[in-house]
Amino acid sequence: MRMGWYAPIAAVPRGRARERSEADVERWIEVLAPPVSRRWARLALLAERPEFRTLLYYRLRRAGGWRAAKAAVLGVIWPGERTLHLACSDIGGGLFIQHGFATIVAARAVGERCWINQQVTIGFVRPEDRPVLGDGVAVYAGAKVLGDVTIGDGAVVGANAVVLEDVPPGHTAVGVDRKSTRLNSSHLVIS
Repeated sequence: MRMGWYAPIAAVPRGRARERSEADVERWIEVLAPPVSRRWARLALLAERPEFRTLLYYRLRRAGGWRAAKAAVLGVIWPGERTLHLACSDIGGGLFIQHGFATIVAARAVGERCWINQQVTIGFVRPEDRPVLGDGVAVYAGAKVLGDVTIGDGAVVGANAVVLEDVPPGHTAVGVDRKSTRLNSSHLVIS
């Protein structure tokens, strides 16, 4: 299938979005070490990594104006990961998303240089209660971070963990929170 190979060349944001996008590229190069020169790394990532495209389109949309329109057009020509949803008001630079399949990031904020695996949900119990991830946080496959919680700088959320309380900086959260939960007709209530 012929896709506009030249389309990613136009996908360079400006301003603050550019700084964060450049940090993303640097982080992805650091983690994946694509077999191309640094000059062509962005193009290689866009060509081979739909989750990277989703992150770049997020950056373009957040820049607003014609850049948001550019993201919409590029998303049709060169689609991102269709099951990766970034509904976050602020994502710091250097975010690495491994696979990104069935992943939702609906946090209030995500810090710099975070790592998020596939089948992760970072979301809310009530729309006004969204998680905050500090800098350097890693959230591994299948984990759920829900509600008005803060995951401190450098903390790790283990695979399939369910986090309903704050995680201090540098700590690791594993397993399922033992608090009792019950389902109310409109939302989950944690008691």
